[in-house]
Amino acid sequence: MEKLYYKDSMLREFSATVTGCEAAKGGFWVRLDRTAFYPEGGGQACDLGTLGGVSVLDVREEGEDVVHLCQAPLQVGSQVTGIIDWNRRFDLMQQHTGEHILSGLICARYGYHNVGFHVGAQVMEIDFDGSIPQEDLADLEAAANRAIWEDLPVKCWYPSEKELLTVPYRSKKALPWPVRIVEVPGCDICACCGVHVPRTGQIGLIKILSSVKFHEGVRLQLVCGERAYRMLCGIFDQNKLVSQTFSAKLLETGEAAKRMNDQLNREKLRCADLEKRVFAQIAESYVNQENALHFEPSLTPNGVRELADRIAEKVSGWAAVFSGSDEAGYSLCIISKTLDVRPLGTDLTKALNGRGGGKPGAFQGSLKATEAAIRAWLALL
Repeated sequence: MEKLYYKDSMLREFSATVTGCEAAKGGFWVRLDRTAFYPEGGGQACDLGTLGGVSVLDVREEGEDVVHLCQAPLQVGSQVTGIIDWNRRFDLMQQHTGEHILSGLICARYGYHNVGFHVGAQVMEIDFDGSIPQEDLADLEAAANRAIWEDLPVKCWYPSEKELLTVPYRSKKALPWPVRIVEVPGCDICACCGVHVPRTGQIGLIKILSSVKFHEGVRLQLVCGERAYRMLCGIFDQNKLVSQTFSAKLLETGEAAKRMNDQLNREKLRCADLEKRVFAQIAESYVNQENALHFEPSLTPNGVRELADRIAEKVSGWAAVFSGSDEAGYSLCIISKTLDVRPLGTDLTKALNGRGGGKPGAFQGSLKATEAAIRAWLALL
Protein backbone atom coordinates (compact mmCIF):
# COMPACT_ATOMS: atom_id res chain seq x y z
CA MET A 1 0.00 0.00 0.00
CA GLU A 2 1.22 3.48 -0.88
CA LYS A 3 1.19 5.73 2.19
CA LEU A 4 0.62 9.18 0.80
CA TYR A 5 0.68 10.85 4.23
CA TYR A 6 4.42 10.20 4.41
CA LYS A 7 5.03 11.66 0.96
CA ASP A 8 2.98 14.81 1.56
CA SER A 9 1.59 15.53 5.02
CA MET A 10 -0.33 18.51 3.60
CA LEU A 11 -2.33 16.37 1.14
CA ARG A 12 -6.03 16.89 1.78
CA GLU A 13 -7.65 14.96 -1.07
CA PHE A 14 -6.62 11.90 -3.09
CA SER A 15 -7.99 9.17 -5.35
CA ALA A 16 -7.57 5.42 -4.79
CA THR A 17 -8.83 2.00 -5.79
CA VAL A 18 -10.81 -0.10 -3.32
CA THR A 19 -8.98 -3.42 -2.89
CA GLY A 20 -11.08 -4.92 -0.08
CA CYS A 21 -14.25 -4.43 1.95
CA GLU A 22 -15.33 -6.54 4.93
CA ALA A 23 -18.30 -6.14 7.27
CA ALA A 24 -17.27 -5.32 10.85
CA LYS A 25 -18.77 -4.16 14.11
CA GLY A 26 -19.82 -0.56 13.61
CA GLY A 27 -19.19 -0.46 9.85
CA PHE A 28 -17.01 -1.91 7.10
CA TRP A 29 -13.23 -2.26 6.96
CA VAL A 30 -12.12 -0.87 3.61
CA ARG A 31 -8.68 -1.42 2.05
CA LEU A 32 -7.19 0.79 -0.66
CA ASP A 33 -4.17 0.63 -2.95
CA ARG A 34 -3.08 4.03 -1.58
CA THR A 35 -4.20 6.33 1.23
CA ALA A 36 -3.61 9.73 2.78
CA PHE A 37 -5.48 8.75 5.96
CA TYR A 38 -3.01 8.48 8.82
CA PRO A 39 -3.75 5.50 11.14
CA GLU A 40 -3.68 5.83 14.91
CA GLY A 41 -0.19 5.42 16.34
CA GLY A 42 2.61 6.95 18.37
CA GLY A 43 0.26 8.95 20.58
CA GLN A 44 -1.37 10.62 17.58
CA ALA A 45 -5.01 9.92 16.74
CA CYS A 46 -6.05 8.74 13.31
CA ASP A 47 -7.44 10.90 10.53
CA LEU A 48 -11.15 11.09 9.84
CA GLY A 49 -13.01 12.24 6.76
CA THR A 50 -14.80 10.58 3.83
CA LEU A 51 -14.11 7.91 1.20
CA GLY A 52 -16.36 8.04 -1.84
CA GLY A 53 -18.71 10.25 0.17
CA VAL A 54 -18.90 7.68 3.01
CA SER A 55 -17.78 8.72 6.50
CA VAL A 56 -14.49 7.27 7.73
CA LEU A 57 -14.91 6.46 11.44
CA ASP A 58 -11.53 4.92 12.29
CA VAL A 59 -8.20 4.17 10.62
CA ARG A 60 -5.79 1.48 11.80
CA GLU A 61 -2.58 -0.14 10.70
CA GLU A 62 -2.51 -3.89 10.06
CA GLY A 63 1.07 -4.91 9.38
CA GLU A 64 2.11 -2.94 6.31
CA ASP A 65 -1.50 -2.26 5.37
CA VAL A 66 -3.90 0.51 6.46
CA VAL A 67 -7.60 -0.25 6.96
CA HIS A 68 -10.41 2.27 7.09
CA LEU A 69 -13.61 1.72 9.10
CA CYS A 70 -16.33 3.19 6.89
CA GLN A 71 -19.97 3.83 7.72
CA ALA A 72 -21.14 2.04 4.56
CA PRO A 73 -19.55 -0.53 2.19
CA LEU A 74 -17.53 0.46 -0.87
CA GLN A 75 -17.39 -1.68 -4.01
CA VAL A 76 -14.13 -3.55 -4.53
CA GLY A 77 -12.40 -2.32 -7.68
CA SER A 78 -14.12 1.05 -7.69
CA GLN A 79 -12.29 4.36 -7.80
CA VAL A 80 -13.00 6.59 -4.80
CA THR A 81 -12.00 10.05 -3.69
CA GLY A 82 -10.70 10.42 -0.15
CA ILE A 83 -11.12 13.72 1.65
CA ILE A 84 -9.29 14.31 4.93
CA ASP A 85 -10.94 16.19 7.79
CA TRP A 86 -8.32 18.89 7.46
CA ASN A 87 -9.03 20.89 10.61
CA ARG A 88 -8.53 17.73 12.67
CA ARG A 89 -5.39 16.64 10.76
CA PHE A 90 -3.71 20.03 10.92
CA ASP A 91 -4.49 20.39 14.62
CA LEU A 92 -2.93 16.98 15.36
CA MET A 93 0.16 17.85 13.31
CA GLN A 94 0.54 21.13 15.19
CA GLN A 95 0.36 19.32 18.54
CA HIS A 96 2.70 16.50 17.50
CA THR A 97 5.36 18.73 15.97
CA GLY A 98 5.20 21.05 18.99
CA GLU A 99 5.74 18.01 21.20
CA HIS A 100 8.90 17.15 19.25
CA ILE A 101 10.35 20.60 19.81
CA LEU A 102 9.69 20.67 23.55
CA SER A 103 10.71 17.03 24.14
CA GLY A 104 13.94 17.58 22.20
CA LEU A 105 14.82 20.68 24.19
CA ILE A 106 14.13 18.90 27.50
CA CYS A 107 16.17 15.86 26.44
CA ALA A 108 19.10 18.07 25.43
CA ARG A 109 18.99 20.13 28.64
CA TYR A 110 18.26 17.43 31.24
CA GLY A 111 18.76 14.10 29.49
CA TYR A 112 15.15 13.11 30.24
CA HIS A 113 13.11 10.87 27.94
CA ASN A 114 9.56 11.33 26.80
CA VAL A 115 7.91 8.23 28.29
CA GLY A 116 4.29 9.10 27.55
CA PHE A 117 2.51 11.23 24.97
CA HIS A 118 -1.21 11.74 24.41
CA VAL A 119 -3.12 14.31 22.38
CA GLY A 120 -6.52 14.71 24.02
CA ALA A 121 -9.57 16.57 22.81
CA GLN A 122 -8.57 19.74 24.68
CA VAL A 123 -4.92 19.51 25.73
CA MET A 124 -1.79 17.48 25.07
CA GLU A 125 0.05 15.61 27.83
CA ILE A 126 3.73 14.63 27.82
CA ASP A 127 5.34 12.53 30.55
CA PHE A 128 9.07 12.73 31.28
CA ASP A 129 11.20 10.43 33.42
CA GLY A 130 12.75 13.21 35.47
CA SER A 131 11.78 16.29 37.44
CA ILE A 132 11.81 19.71 35.73
CA PRO A 133 12.12 22.73 38.05
CA GLN A 134 9.06 24.97 37.86
CA GLU A 135 11.26 28.01 37.42
CA ASP A 136 12.69 26.50 34.18
CA LEU A 137 9.36 26.11 32.41
CA ALA A 138 9.12 29.71 31.18
CA ASP A 139 12.59 29.50 29.62
CA LEU A 140 11.78 26.15 27.95
CA GLU A 141 8.54 27.57 26.59
CA ALA A 142 10.34 30.64 25.24
CA ALA A 143 13.00 28.48 23.54
CA ALA A 144 10.30 26.31 21.93
CA ASN A 145 8.48 29.37 20.60
CA ARG A 146 11.70 30.85 19.22
CA ALA A 147 12.10 27.66 17.19
CA ILE A 148 8.59 28.21 15.85
CA TRP A 149 9.22 31.84 14.92
CA GLU A 150 12.41 30.87 13.09
CA ASP A 151 10.17 28.83 10.74
CA LEU A 152 12.58 25.90 10.63
CA PRO A 153 12.13 23.07 8.11
CA VAL A 154 10.86 19.78 9.57
CA LYS A 155 12.73 16.94 7.85
CA CYS A 156 11.27 13.42 7.78
CA TRP A 157 13.24 10.61 6.15
CA TYR A 158 14.41 6.99 6.26
CA PRO A 159 18.21 6.86 6.57
CA SER A 160 20.06 3.96 5.01
CA GLU A 161 21.13 1.21 7.37
CA LYS A 162 24.67 2.58 7.36
CA GLU A 163 23.57 6.21 7.73
CA LEU A 164 21.30 5.36 10.65
CA LEU A 165 24.36 4.40 12.71
CA THR A 166 25.58 8.00 12.50
CA VAL A 167 22.23 9.70 13.27
CA PRO A 168 22.07 10.81 16.95
CA TYR A 169 18.33 10.30 17.18
CA ARG A 170 16.28 10.39 20.38
CA SER A 171 14.69 7.08 21.29
CA LYS A 172 13.78 5.22 24.48
CA LYS A 173 15.14 1.94 23.05
CA ALA A 174 17.25 0.63 20.20
CA LEU A 175 15.24 0.22 17.00
CA PRO A 176 15.90 -2.16 14.09
CA TRP A 177 16.39 -0.66 10.65
CA PRO A 178 14.49 0.80 8.82
CA VAL A 179 13.73 3.73 11.14
CA ARG A 180 11.86 6.88 10.19
CA ILE A 181 13.60 9.98 11.52
CA VAL A 182 12.02 13.38 12.17
CA GLU A 183 14.37 16.33 12.63
CA VAL A 184 13.76 19.90 13.74
CA PRO A 185 17.16 21.61 13.30
CA GLY A 186 18.71 22.65 16.60
CA CYS A 187 15.83 21.19 18.60
CA ASP A 188 15.23 17.52 18.04
CA ILE A 189 16.13 14.40 16.10
CA CYS A 190 13.72 11.61 16.91
CA ALA A 191 12.50 8.26 15.65
CA CYS A 192 8.82 8.80 14.85
CA CYS A 193 6.09 7.33 12.64
CA GLY A 194 3.72 10.30 12.91
CA VAL A 195 2.87 13.11 10.52
CA HIS A 196 4.08 16.65 11.06
CA VAL A 197 3.82 20.14 9.63
CA PRO A 198 6.53 20.86 7.00
CA ARG A 199 7.82 23.96 8.80
CA THR A 200 7.80 24.96 12.48
CA GLY A 201 6.15 28.30 11.70
CA GLN A 202 2.93 26.40 10.98
CA ILE A 203 2.73 25.42 14.67
CA GLY A 204 2.11 29.07 15.50
CA LEU A 205 2.48 28.93 19.28
CA ILE A 206 3.27 26.62 22.19
CA LYS A 207 1.85 27.27 25.66
CA ILE A 208 2.65 25.12 28.71
CA LEU A 209 -0.42 24.97 30.96
CA SER A 210 0.72 22.90 33.92
CA SER A 211 3.44 20.70 35.37
CA VAL A 212 2.70 18.06 38.00
CA LYS A 213 4.67 15.23 39.55
CA PHE A 214 3.99 11.93 37.77
CA HIS A 215 5.59 8.71 39.02
CA GLU A 216 9.33 9.45 39.18
CA GLY A 217 9.11 12.33 36.76
CA VAL A 218 6.75 15.03 35.60
CA ARG A 219 3.67 15.41 33.40
CA LEU A 220 3.32 18.56 31.31
CA GLN A 221 0.04 19.76 29.88
CA LEU A 222 0.28 22.08 26.90
CA VAL A 223 -1.46 23.32 23.78
CA CYS A 224 -0.10 24.28 20.39
CA GLY A 225 -1.28 26.15 17.34
CA GLU A 226 -4.96 26.99 17.01
CA ARG A 227 -5.69 25.29 20.33
CA ALA A 228 -3.31 27.68 22.05
CA TYR A 229 -4.85 30.63 20.24
CA ARG A 230 -8.40 29.64 21.21
CA MET A 231 -7.43 29.00 24.82
CA LEU A 232 -5.59 32.31 25.15
CA CYS A 233 -8.56 34.12 23.60
CA GLY A 234 -10.80 32.49 26.21
CA ILE A 235 -8.39 33.44 29.00
CA PHE A 236 -8.27 37.01 27.69
CA ASP A 237 -12.08 37.26 27.67
CA GLN A 238 -12.24 35.94 31.24
CA ASN A 239 -9.47 38.27 32.38
CA LYS A 240 -11.30 41.18 30.78
CA LEU A 241 -14.32 40.39 32.97
CA VAL A 242 -12.05 40.20 36.02
CA SER A 243 -10.48 43.51 35.00
CA GLN A 244 -13.88 45.18 34.78
CA THR A 245 -15.06 43.65 38.07
CA PHE A 246 -11.99 44.80 40.00
CA SER A 247 -11.54 48.06 38.04
CA ALA A 248 -7.97 46.97 37.37
CA LYS A 249 -5.78 47.07 34.27
CA LEU A 250 -5.61 43.83 32.28
CA LEU A 251 -2.06 43.09 33.41
CA GLU A 252 -2.79 43.95 37.05
CA THR A 253 -5.78 41.68 37.75
CA GLY A 254 -3.72 39.20 39.76
CA GLU A 255 -2.75 41.80 42.34
CA ALA A 256 -6.32 43.14 42.39
CA ALA A 257 -7.65 39.62 43.02
CA LYS A 258 -5.13 39.14 45.84
CA ARG A 259 -6.24 42.39 47.49
CA MET A 260 -9.88 41.32 47.22
CA ASN A 261 -9.10 37.89 48.67
CA ASP A 262 -7.26 39.46 51.60
CA GLN A 263 -10.22 41.76 52.21
CA LEU A 264 -12.67 38.84 52.07
CA ASN A 265 -10.58 36.89 54.59
CA ARG A 266 -10.66 39.86 56.95
CA GLU A 267 -14.43 40.13 56.51
CA LYS A 268 -14.85 36.41 57.20
CA LEU A 269 -12.97 36.75 60.46
CA ARG A 270 -15.04 39.78 61.42
CA CYS A 271 -18.30 38.00 60.55
CA ALA A 272 -17.24 34.89 62.47
CA ASP A 273 -16.60 37.03 65.55
CA LEU A 274 -19.98 38.76 65.20
CA GLU A 275 -21.69 35.40 64.66
CA LYS A 276 -20.22 34.05 67.90
CA ARG A 277 -21.56 37.07 69.79
CA VAL A 278 -25.03 36.67 68.25
CA PHE A 279 -25.03 32.93 69.01
CA ALA A 280 -24.14 33.66 72.63
CA GLN A 281 -27.06 36.09 72.92
CA ILE A 282 -29.47 33.61 71.31
CA ALA A 283 -28.31 30.87 73.67
CA GLU A 284 -28.97 33.08 76.68
CA SER A 285 -32.66 33.28 75.72
CA TYR A 286 -33.00 29.52 76.33
CA VAL A 287 -31.45 29.45 79.83
CA ASN A 288 -33.13 26.97 82.22
CA GLN A 289 -35.40 25.48 79.55
CA GLU A 290 -35.67 21.72 79.13
CA ASN A 291 -35.57 21.60 75.31
CA ALA A 292 -35.02 24.28 72.70
CA LEU A 293 -36.24 24.60 69.10
CA HIS A 294 -34.73 27.44 67.09
CA PHE A 295 -34.97 28.55 63.43
CA GLU A 296 -32.23 30.83 62.09
CA PRO A 297 -31.94 31.86 58.41
CA SER A 298 -28.85 31.69 56.20
CA LEU A 299 -26.52 29.57 58.35
CA THR A 300 -23.89 27.20 57.00
CA PRO A 301 -24.02 23.59 58.25
CA ASN A 302 -21.12 24.46 60.57
CA GLY A 303 -23.04 27.49 61.80
CA VAL A 304 -26.09 25.36 62.50
CA ARG A 305 -23.97 22.97 64.55
CA GLU A 306 -22.18 25.75 66.45
CA LEU A 307 -25.45 27.48 67.39
CA ALA A 308 -27.01 24.18 68.50
CA ASP A 309 -23.95 23.50 70.64
CA ARG A 310 -24.18 26.93 72.29
CA ILE A 311 -27.88 26.50 73.08
CA ALA A 312 -27.37 22.93 74.35
CA GLU A 313 -25.07 24.32 77.05
CA LYS A 314 -28.04 26.28 78.44
CA VAL A 315 -30.76 23.59 78.45
CA SER A 316 -31.20 20.37 80.38
CA GLY A 317 -32.46 18.30 77.41
CA TRP A 318 -31.82 18.83 73.72
CA ALA A 319 -31.32 21.83 71.42
CA ALA A 320 -32.53 21.61 67.81
CA VAL A 321 -31.49 24.28 65.31
CA PHE A 322 -32.82 24.55 61.74
CA SER A 323 -31.68 26.83 58.93
CA GLY A 324 -33.12 27.11 55.43
CA SER A 325 -36.55 27.72 53.92
CA ASP A 326 -39.83 25.95 53.27
CA GLU A 327 -39.03 25.95 49.55
CA ALA A 328 -35.42 24.73 49.66
CA GLY A 329 -35.60 22.61 52.82
CA TYR A 330 -33.66 22.86 56.07
CA SER A 331 -30.32 21.77 57.42
CA LEU A 332 -30.55 20.69 61.05
CA CYS A 333 -28.50 19.86 64.10
CA ILE A 334 -29.73 18.37 67.41
CA ILE A 335 -27.31 18.41 70.34
CA SER A 336 -27.61 17.36 73.94
CA LYS A 337 -25.06 17.34 76.73
CA THR A 338 -27.01 14.64 78.61
CA LEU A 339 -29.04 12.58 76.10
CA ASP A 340 -28.53 10.28 73.12
CA VAL A 341 -30.27 12.31 70.40
CA ARG A 342 -29.80 9.82 67.57
CA PRO A 343 -33.27 8.21 67.98
CA LEU A 344 -34.88 11.66 67.92
CA GLY A 345 -32.97 12.71 64.81
CA THR A 346 -33.67 9.40 63.05
CA ASP A 347 -37.40 9.56 63.74
CA LEU A 348 -37.58 13.22 62.71
CA THR A 349 -35.81 12.80 59.38
CA LYS A 350 -37.75 9.63 58.63
CA ALA A 351 -41.06 11.36 59.26
CA LEU A 352 -40.23 14.57 57.36
CA ASN A 353 -38.41 13.37 54.25
CA GLY A 354 -34.87 13.86 55.50
CA ARG A 355 -31.60 12.15 56.21
CA GLY A 356 -28.72 12.44 58.63
CA GLY A 357 -26.65 10.77 61.29
CA GLY A 358 -24.24 11.34 64.10
CA LYS A 359 -23.16 10.15 67.51
CA PRO A 360 -24.99 10.03 70.89
CA GLY A 361 -24.66 13.73 71.69
CA ALA A 362 -25.13 15.18 68.21
CA PHE A 363 -27.28 14.44 65.18
CA GLN A 364 -26.87 16.45 61.97
CA GLY A 365 -28.68 16.26 58.63
CA SER A 366 -31.26 17.86 56.35
CA LEU A 367 -34.94 17.51 55.47
CA LYS A 368 -37.58 18.72 53.05
CA ALA A 369 -40.50 20.05 55.09
CA THR A 370 -42.06 23.32 56.17
CA GLU A 371 -41.27 25.12 59.43
CA ALA A 372 -44.86 24.53 60.53
CA ALA A 373 -44.54 20.79 59.96
CA ILE A 374 -41.27 20.63 61.89
CA ARG A 375 -42.72 22.56 64.84
CA ALA A 376 -45.86 20.41 64.83
CA TRP A 377 -43.91 17.14 64.82
CA LEU A 378 -41.60 18.18 67.65
CA ALA A 379 -44.59 19.51 69.65
CA LEU A 380 -46.00 15.99 69.75
CA LEU A 381 -43.05 14.71 71.79
